[in-house]
Amino acid sequence: MPQMPKRVKFRKNQRGKVKGNAQRGNYVAFGEFGLQTLEGGWLSAEAIEAGRVTASHFMRGEGRLYIRVFPHKAVTSIPAETRMGKGKGEPEYWAAVVKPGLILFEVSGVPEAAARDCLARVAYKMPFKCRLIARRPNI
Repeated sequence: MPQMPKRVKFRKNQRGKVKGNAQRGNYVAFGEFGLQTLEGGWLSAEAIEAGRVTASHFMRGEGRLYIRVFPHKAVTSIPAETRMGKGKGEPEYWAAVVKPGLILFEVSGVPEAAARDCLARVAYKMPFKCRLIARRPNI
């Protein structure tokens, strides 16, 4: 079942603009390897769930998967062939606002080859270009 907030202060919110690069959440913090976005946009809760299912299926209980994004934004839409006016549409799905450089998923406890293969499969499910990055060694 896709993720969504338990409760929100406002049912509908404005679209906004995705500007600039990610200032937070742009380095591997929990795992050893991460999937980093190269483009900005909205990541639907369904896409996050598809990535989670793919990664957990590939790892088969080995290692640990971390999901670093959560869909907080309600995206509304109006039915097709509806006349103008009559207000804003109803919430259609939930999405996470993603800026370039944000880490979406992290994995730990698996060899690098397995992590690379796992995150490549997850990247295929994402609606924008991603790359694999490794945790920086502590100097």
